Amino acid sequence: MKKVRSFNFLIILFIALLSSCGSSKKIAYLQDAESFKDTFPKELYDAHIKPKDLLTITVSTFDKEVSLPFNLVTPRAINGTDMSITSTPTLQTYLVDNDGLIDFPVLGRIEVGGMTKKEVENMLKEKLKVYLKEDPLVNVRMVNYKITVLGEVAKPSTFTVANEKINIYEALAMAGDMTIYGKRENVKLVRENADGSKLVVVLNLNDKSLVSSPYFYLQQNDVIYVEPNKAKARSSSYSNVTALWISATSILVSLASLVVTITK
Repeated sequence: MKKVRSFNFLIILFIALLSSCGSSKKIAYLQDAESFKDTFPKELYDAHIKPKDLLTITVSTFDKEVSLPFNLVTPRAINGTDMSITSTPTLQTYLVDNDGLIDFPVLGRIEVGGMTKKEVENMLKEKLKVYLKEDPLVNVRMVNYKITVLGEVAKPSTFTVANEKINIYEALAMAGDMTIYGKRENVKLVRENADGSKLVVVLNLNDKSLVSSPYFYLQQNDVIYVEPNKAKARSSSYSNVTALWISATSILVSLASLVVTITK
C-alpha cells in the first residue's frame, strides 16, 4: 500500500516539475530595464495620413453661417421637404485617395497624404484666410485608425484607437495580453506603407531597447502576430486518438493500483 502511494506521489511530482519547467526569462517583458533610459531626444509621435484613411474635418467660426460652406455635412429634411441644414448636422468623412488627395468644399482637391493632422489643420487655416475674415478653428480627426492583433493572445481582434497613438504593449493589453504560449522574442509586425509596399519586422518584447525602436509605436492598419512557442506546437500535434490513448492509459494505471491494493 505504501509503495503504491509512493509511486503515485512520484508521478504527481514528475508532472508538477514538467509544468513548472518554463523559465520566467522567456515570459517577462523589458528584462533588465531598471537601469535603462532613452537618452536620445525625439519628437512626440504623431500619426501621418495614408491613402484610404477616413478623416473628419470641421471648420468653426464665431458666425456659423460663414463657416457652413466649408463643412462636409449631410443635409436633413425638415417636414420632409426642405433640405436645409439643421442645427445639428451629421459630419461626413473624407476618403483619402491613392494619391493622398481629398475633395474639400470650395477649395477643391488638396493633398493631405503623408501629413500629420496638425499640419493639415495649419494648411487649411492658411487656405481659408482668403475666404474668411476671422481665423477659423480647424479640427482634423482620423476615424478609421485601427490595429489588428492575432495569434497567441487572449482576445485576438481588430481594435479602433481613438487617440491615434498606440504602442506595441498597449496593443497587446487591448488583446488581453499574450498567453504563456506566445513567443515574446519573435513577435511579427506587418505594415503596409503609403506607397503600397509591405514590411514585416520581428520584435523582441523581452528586449528593453524596444522602447527606442521606430516600431515601438504602431501605425494605422498595422497587424501584430504573436507566434506560438514549441510547447504549444507540440500540444497541438496530438490527435484525438492520442488523447484517447492517454486517457485509457491513465484508467488502466488507476485500475492496476486498485487491484494491487485489493489483493494485498
